[in-house]
Amino acid sequence: MPPSEKAFEEVVSAYYEPLYRFALGLSRSEADAADLTQRAFERFGEKAGSVRDVSKAKTWLFTTLYRDFLQQKRRATRFPESELDENIDATIVELPRADVITDANAAVAALNRLEEPFRSALVLFYLQEHSYREIAEILEVPIGTVMSRISRGKEMLRARIESHDSLPAGVAAGKGAHA
Repeated sequence: MPPSEKAFEEVVSAYYEPLYRFALGLSRSEADAADLTQRAFERFGEKAGSVRDVSKAKTWLFTTLYRDFLQQKRRATRFPESELDENIDATIVELPRADVITDANAAVAALNRLEEPFRSALVLFYLQEHSYREIAEILEVPIGTVMSRISRGKEMLRARIESHDSLPAGVAAGKGAHA
């Protein structure tokens, strides 16, 4: 049974932006993020009757989007001609002597180069502000695995920033860019 129009609008209004940001963090493409977000809400509209507790809509949407992303990624691996955009560096904005902004760009660049399991855990925890329990439900892994991925992901991120591995040209590490 589809949700009422008002209930659906409330869910979209409450979760569109954080869901889109999560999709963008995963896919690194605005078009793919918009498609993933749209598909998650489309599925919610179709299957919201199976979501018995409206407070679970957030977790349901993030889990659905994450599963779609993984399916899309597997498809891209099998059919290389449909790979995602690899030119993420072109989207990083670098402003002269704007230390905070360049540090943020360096952190985003380093985050985007992390392996997917670590990147998604960090994005959900720090950028989307999900709890360990919510992340465990979304990623369908134990809480201990979530905690481990966040811890290891932070260390990997810190190492990349400190080693200048992911910094745009002309950006020096060590100006407060630690994870």
